[in-house]
Amino acid sequence: MDSAALEPSLYTVKAIFILDNDGNRLLAKYYDTGLYPSMKEQRSFEKNVFNKTHKADNEIAFLEGMTIVYKSSIDIFFYVVGSAQENELMLMAVLNCLFDSLSQILRKNVERRCLLDNMDGVFLVVDEIIDGGVILESDPQQVVEKVNYRADENPLSEQSVAQVLQSAKEQIKWSILK
Repeated sequence: MDSAALEPSLYTVKAIFILDNDGNRLLAKYYDTGLYPSMKEQRSFEKNVFNKTHKADNEIAFLEGMTIVYKSSIDIFFYVVGSAQENELMLMAVLNCLFDSLSQILRKNVERRCLLDNMDGVFLVVDEIIDGGVILESDPQQVVEKVNYRADENPLSEQSVAQVLQSAKEQIKWSILK
C-alpha cells in the first residue's frame, strides 16, 4: 500500500463542477493542477463523468481513479471529485452543503436559469466551502451567513465598489476582534 495514502491529511477535494442537463459546464473549479492541466482535458473528464452519471440513479461513481459524488436538480448536475482514497462521506457532506446553500440563496429554485442569474453568489458559496481543495465548511447555514448573501438584498453586481470595500473592511475588523 502506498505510504502517502496512510499519512493523515486534511480532507481535500480535487474538483467541483456543475453541469447542465446536456453536460455543458456552468461552473468548474479544479484544485489539483496536475490532475487535468488543460481546459480540453477538464472538459473531456466532465463529459466522461456526465455520460456515466446522468442516467444513473446512484450518488457515487468511480472513474479514472477518482471518487465522484453527485446530485441532480431539475436541469443541473452537481459534482464533487476526490481521490480514490478520499472519504466518501466527507465528499457527500461538501456536495450537500453546496446544494443546500444554493437552495437557500436561490429560494429553493435550484435550476439552470436561476443559477446563471446568480453566478456571483454561486462562486462565493463554493469559495466558502472549499479553499485550495481543503474543505473549510460543511454547514449550509454557516456558509450562507458567511457569504451574507440574501435574495432580498441587491446582488453583488449592483453594489458599488465603495460598498464592497466597506463590507470587506467590516468583516476583517470583526475577524481581528474575535
